[in-house]
Amino acid sequence: MSTRPQQPGKKSAKYHRARLRHFLFTSGPHRLTGGRLTRRHIARPVAIREIEIVNPRWPAALDGLRIAHVSDFHLGDLLPLERGIEIVSLLADQSPDLVACTGDVVDLHAAGAEPLLKALAETGAPMGSLLVLGNHDELDDERVVVRMAEKAGMTVLRNRSIELSRRGARLSVGGIDWARSQKACAAHVERLGAGRDLLLAHNPRAFQQASKMGIPLTLSGHTHGGQIAIKNRPNANLAFTQKRRAGLFEENGSHLYVTTGVGAWFPLRVNCPPEIAMITMRCAAA
Repeated sequence: MSTRPQQPGKKSAKYHRARLRHFLFTSGPHRLTGGRLTRRHIARPVAIREIEIVNPRWPAALDGLRIAHVSDFHLGDLLPLERGIEIVSLLADQSPDLVACTGDVVDLHAAGAEPLLKALAETGAPMGSLLVLGNHDELDDERVVVRMAEKAGMTVLRNRSIELSRRGARLSVGGIDWARSQKACAAHVERLGAGRDLLLAHNPRAFQQASKMGIPLTLSGHTHGGQIAIKNRPNANLAFTQKRRAGLFEENGSHLYVTTGVGAWFPLRVNCPPEIAMITMRCAAA
C-alpha cells in the first residue's frame, strides 16, 4: 500500500515512464497503421475459458463454486469504456457465484472508470465482486480507483481478508496490493495470516508464499500472457520476467491461475486471446 500520498496535480516518475511506454507501444503503432491495428485489436473476441480445479483443501461445502476471474482491462486507448462494459456483460452471462478482478482496471488515467466498476459490481454474482489493485491502478492515484470501486459497490481488498458466505458455507478471501519483488509479495501474503481459502494478487509472484501457507487457490493477472505466445504453449511467451506467465500451475498442493487478461500493453496478440476465466472449484475429483 502506498505510504507517501501523491500531491494533487503532481504525477510520479512511474507515471511519466508509463506515458513514454504508452507513446512507444500504443500511440506509435496506432499512428503508423492509421489506427487499423488498434481497431482490429479492440474488435477481437474475448474467449470464455472454462477451468475446473480439484483441490482437497477447498471447502467441501463450496464444491462447485464458480468464480469469474477477470483482469487487466487497461481502460484507455486500447480498451474504450463501451468495450469494457460489453466484456463485463459477457462475464455476467456466465452466472458466476463470485467475481474476482485482479487489477489494472485503468491504464494511465483513473478518471472515467466508474461505469466499468459499476458494471463489475452489478453482475448479479451472489457473493459479490472483489477487486485488488494492479501497478497501473497506482500510476495516477489509486485512491481515486478505490473510491470509485467502493462507491460502485465492489469490495476492494488492500492487504486484508474478508469472510464471504454462500448458503451457510463460508469462504475466506485475502487480497494484496501490487508489489513488484518476490520478497515484497511474500511479506504482504504472510501478513494476511493462515486460513485463507482464496488469494487475489495482481502479481503471480505472490503464489510462492501462498503455496507455502497452504492457500488452495491464488488468482493473478499482470502478465497478459505475454500477448505473443507459441501456439499450444501458453507459458512460452514474452512475459520473460515471470516464472508463471499464463494458465494453471500447482505447487505444494496449491493452485495458481494466471489469466491473460482482457486488455493490452500494445495492440497485438498472437496465440494469446483476451479471456474471461470461469473457474469451477472442486474439493474432490468427480
